[in-house]
Amino acid sequence: TFQGPPHGIQVERDKLNKYGRPLLGCTIKPKLGLSAKNYGRAVYECLRGGLDFTKDDENVNSQPFMRWRDRFLFCAEAIYKSQAETGEIKGHYLNATAGTCEEMIKRAVFARELGVPIVMHDYLTGGFTANTSLAHYCRDNGLLLHIHRAMHAVIDRQKNHGIHFRVLAKALRMSGGDHIHSGTVV
Repeated sequence: TFQGPPHGIQVERDKLNKYGRPLLGCTIKPKLGLSAKNYGRAVYECLRGGLDFTKDDENVNSQPFMRWRDRFLFCAEAIYKSQAETGEIKGHYLNATAGTCEEMIKRAVFARELGVPIVMHDYLTGGFTANTSLAHYCRDNGLLLHIHRAMHAVIDRQKNHGIHFRVLAKALRMSGGDHIHSGTVV
């Protein structure tokens, strides 16, 4: 069941053709309220401005004002436009988290068809089985998988019970995540 991480930082560097320096990226803000078109514009501005990648926040999923398919399309357009203008390879972590594994895989398939090199999953809200299912799809189809830690504090910030974040992080790596959104130490 747990095959471990298929890739790592070297594969991401290879996909982005970035070596000898830190990868620079950001999470698009505001995280909620933008239309898919305006969200894509923010992605473009960040990538055109010099970032290597941008990412969806954990709350960005498929809201009435910004459906996932539209967001994926505008983000892919932003990636390709910024690449054409800068001559550099760019990326965006598209949040494929969904209410069912089937829907999540459908989103990952669409991202792959668009040529986006990486998808993202909220592994605690989506579940370990969903994470492993998505990891298998990504491994078999050349996608990188970024894991977001959304909802971790409910589990790892308890003084008298819970699971330490290091254990959660190792579990998600074992389940196939290429890298994790670890956040701050507080």
